Amino acid sequence: MYVAVKGGERAIENAHQLLAHERRGDPAVPDLSLAQISEQLTLAVDRVMTEGSLYDRELAALAIKQARGDLIEAIFLLRAFRATLPRFGATEPLNTAAMQVRRRVSSTFKDIPGGQILGPTFDYTHRLLDPSLTQDTPVPAPARGDVDDASMPRVTDILGADGLIEPSPDADPDKPIGDLTREPLNFPAERDLRLQNLARGDEGFLLALGYSTQRGFGRTHPFAGEIRFGDVEVEFMVEDAGFAVPLGSITLTECQMVNQFKGSATAAPCFTRGYGLSFGQSERKTMSMALVDRSLRARELGEEARSPAQDEEFVMSHSDNVQATGFVEHLKLPHYVDFQSELGLLRKLRKEFEAAKDSDVTLAEAAE
Repeated sequence: MYVAVKGGERAIENAHQLLAHERRGDPAVPDLSLAQISEQLTLAVDRVMTEGSLYDRELAALAIKQARGDLIEAIFLLRAFRATLPRFGATEPLNTAAMQVRRRVSSTFKDIPGGQILGPTFDYTHRLLDPSLTQDTPVPAPARGDVDDASMPRVTDILGADGLIEPSPDADPDKPIGDLTREPLNFPAERDLRLQNLARGDEGFLLALGYSTQRGFGRTHPFAGEIRFGDVEVEFMVEDAGFAVPLGSITLTECQMVNQFKGSATAAPCFTRGYGLSFGQSERKTMSMALVDRSLRARELGEEARSPAQDEEFVMSHSDNVQATGFVEHLKLPHYVDFQSELGLLRKLRKEFEAAKDSDVTLAEAAE
């Protein structure tokens, strides 16, 4: 047993060296810098920061490089590092209404105050490979218009002024803030924990669930009320000073999904909300998050919950890609004893089966 362990250690060390060699690739090709990853693979960095729960572009870029581009492995690395960091407190709630907008679109109103701002997006590009990207071709600076953030009320605020959408819940400063990174997940879960879970959840999993709601499995007939992408200031309350101080700004994507609601005996028909928020430019993630968030509110709104996207235990227990990866990939680890036990049981059952079959044949022959 001791010899096997020592041999395993040497094999693992050799595997690490081989991994480093494969990660570097051809030495004749220039090494990829963290700045290149951060500046040119921005959407990958944004996803790793969001699902890794840590806003740090350089560390996310390092994780992507170390993981050879495997984003789930990079998310795992970033979360592991995050777990070593001290916690000083919680920032003030972000005021996304004061976002310095780079992109802002709505599918509910053509002409909205402040206008539609297309910003950087694939929405209007042809899905054709661009051979010019094989060369380091200079890119002209984009034309920039003046954006008056003060004249950009949120679509949900416009609807709310006429009482056509449910009011946004007021924050309770005395209510403790849930933290899935420190506390085990329990059910039923409040919406704040559900949103934390969805923000950290795997984009592909949420995309599939969100898609399922549009195909009838938890249908809520959604409209993209507004999607915003831009910079928001972060403030931290300093108890000794008695006021909040700015720490800087972070880049966020916010999605407000507007959904139908038929009303009830105590509530008039109105639109309801689904919400999504993520680091960087992560529109697919925030839209999927908002769709699933609204579906998870089924029981709260008195709707029948029959679909996977409406089952909070199913969604929240399976959305985390780090947990899912660990459970699936642990199958690569040795299971020799378990398998030998299963193998012995199977051989015994087959032996009993053959004996029973032979006995049936003997009885049949005797009957003849």
